[in-house]
Amino acid sequence: MNEFRICDKCKATNIDSLVPKLKELDPEAKLMIGCQNMCGIGRTKSFAIVNHIPIIADDEQQLLEKIKVAMKEDH
Repeated sequence: MNEFRICDKCKATNIDSLVPKLKELDPEAKLMIGCQNMCGIGRTKSFAIVNHIPIIADDEQQLLEKIKVAMKEDH
């Protein structure tokens, strides 16, 4: 099972738009929302921790593309 961890405090991550998109990628995934101790990165870049691996991108669309690739590599 996939696990997504995202921060609801970081300015570069919009959880209102990201959460539904992550649920589309994997409706069964465990989703954890809260501080991920990546504040420095989260100020300027979108990120998610996918199956314990940080995925970082310039914007949400790039982040989702990188997450798709990471999920394929993990399975």
